[in-house]
Amino acid sequence: MAHLSRVLTVLLGGVLGALGAWLLLRPPPPSFPDTPSVVQQMRDVARLETLDVALYKKVTFTPEPQATDALWKDVLNWARYAIENPHGRAIVFADARLGFDFQRFDATHLQVSGTRVYVVLPPMEVKVELRPGETEVIDSNLDSAQTAQLLEKARVAFEQEVRADARLKQRARDSAERALRSLLLTLGYREVLFVNSLPTATAG
Repeated sequence: MAHLSRVLTVLLGGVLGALGAWLLLRPPPPSFPDTPSVVQQMRDVARLETLDVALYKKVTFTPEPQATDALWKDVLNWARYAIENPHGRAIVFADARLGFDFQRFDATHLQVSGTRVYVVLPPMEVKVELRPGETEVIDSNLDSAQTAQLLEKARVAFEQEVRADARLKQRARDSAERALRSLLLTLGYREVLFVNSLPTATAG
């Protein structure tokens, strides 16, 4: 009986030793950074992920006469425009940048569930800047103010075209998602899902 007791004691000691060794050697559970730190890192990465597109187009412009309170001045204005025929044509170059407004990104756009993270991207921004040094005036008798109107109308038209271009917006989204997914996987998350709205939390 004593022999059996010693055997059981030895076996129990071995089991406990093995269990202790496993507890010591097993990998620690994943440790994720706090949410504000994740948000800031995502902002930093997203700032670098903008899609730059070079644009150019031939544009024409004919300004309308400005109305006044005096009838005869209006007549003179119309006569002057009819005689002088102000007009302008130019090839205008611009740069468009598509990216997400991560200044509006915060913890309400992020939800963590274990090793899975849900992300709602903020609204997309489109900015267009003209390259006046490359603008080529083909034919123009416009004054400086009218030329400025011509260029501003071209900039607005470029911006509207880019905003309506689903292909360009998808390219910008794909680029941002790749960069953010890479960051979050590096931080230890195993699954990154980009969604239109965060899933509703269920009571456990």
